[in-house]
Amino acid sequence: MKSLLATAVAIAFAHSASIAAEPAASAATPAPVALHCGHLVDTAAGKLLGETTIIAEGKRIKEVKPGRIDVPGAQAIDLGNATCLPGLIDSHAHLTFETSPTGYTDQFRWNVADYAIRSTVYAKRTLEAGFTTVRNLGDGANASISLRNAINAGIVPGPRIFTAGGAIGSTGGHADGTDGYRADLQGDQHAKDGIINGADDAWKAVRQHYKEGADLIKIMPSGGVLDESSSVDNAQMTIDEIKAVVAAAHDYGFTVAAHAHGAEGIRRAVIGGVDSIEHGTFMDDADMKLMKEHGTWYVPTIIAGKYVAEMAEKPGYYPAQVAAKAKQVGPIIQQTAGNAYKAGVKIAFGTDAAVYPHGQNAKEFVYMVDAGMPPMFVLQAATTHAAELLKKAKDLGSVEPGKFADVIAVAGNPLDDIKLMQKVGFVMKEGVVYKQDGRETTPLAQAMETPSVAQGEELSGY
Repeated sequence: MKSLLATAVAIAFAHSASIAAEPAASAATPAPVALHCGHLVDTAAGKLLGETTIIAEGKRIKEVKPGRIDVPGAQAIDLGNATCLPGLIDSHAHLTFETSPTGYTDQFRWNVADYAIRSTVYAKRTLEAGFTTVRNLGDGANASISLRNAINAGIVPGPRIFTAGGAIGSTGGHADGTDGYRADLQGDQHAKDGIINGADDAWKAVRQHYKEGADLIKIMPSGGVLDESSSVDNAQMTIDEIKAVVAAAHDYGFTVAAHAHGAEGIRRAVIGGVDSIEHGTFMDDADMKLMKEHGTWYVPTIIAGKYVAEMAEKPGYYPAQVAAKAKQVGPIIQQTAGNAYKAGVKIAFGTDAAVYPHGQNAKEFVYMVDAGMPPMFVLQAATTHAAELLKKAKDLGSVEPGKFADVIAVAGNPLDDIKLMQKVGFVMKEGVVYKQDGRETTPLAQAMETPSVAQGEELSGY
């Protein structure tokens, strides 16, 4: 499956790549760009600044100056009274699929190329929503690796992707994409498929991910919502297995994200040394204390919990056992996030995009504020905090000289009204403008509504 998708994506983009390569090589260095902002959210200092000029040269920010400064030879972009911010980071996304009522059957109808094509639509939506970077935490057939490469090559527009490839988990666990299949279709997945049973398998699975080009590792130490098993919170990996994954991952320079709803799964993951806990629905006080002691990040994904709970009320949207789990998780996850903030747990912004329709990522800001987090904190969660979690703080997370020229703008002050983050009117990534005056650069993002997704893809998510 993985090799098939890689081949499909290569074929789909090969012609575009050959056309793009020669002009890119011969293009002259673009002129500097001077962005005139009415205000700037300084995420590094946690302050709202007044009128500011941001000067981008190539892919990087050259200078940031107070006031409206004329820059000779630069292309001026006047954003009026809009508030500029660093490009946003979603620390938990799945750009290669999107859930739907037919998701549990489409996998038997769709080809791997179907996922590759749709992923370009989801990527563009995400970028135009102001998210210039994502951490992609699970896919099928390494689709996100191929998508990342296509975006990096300039073939399709999309956010900067750091991807885990397929998630790693145990037989029958949340990472096992054959849950719910009849016996003759289940097969016996192995470490090369991301399914481990023991420490030796863990090392092999991580090394396989390195071989395939992943940027980080994602594990499933607890049950989940969207697979067809009965439990959302049971522990599904041993501490020894988790420690082996982490040891192997750190050898290869990878961080490790852990999907975990249940308190015991969270405890094992933190003791095992993971870098972040995703979802954390049933996190208890002991877990929070342990996370603070270990410096473990928390990525709440409140929007995913709310969305699945809402969809679970629609008859037939999910299988019965999935709907039951969704109703169990939905009412709890926001309160857990608020409690974690009050307890002083490190929090990075993440949404589990794909569980809900792509492009709506910024709703998470509203839910975080409703959970008791200050507006500046939630903006930092999606910028400086997320950049630290990615270990890319030298390049991302704030508007400062030397960092990537990732800049977005909204009309008005998001610190007064966080809902404004859902109406991004300007998007620049690495010095290239992808959206201006609220207008998309191409109609591609509107070409499809909400395509469905196969079950095997869903299992990498919520």
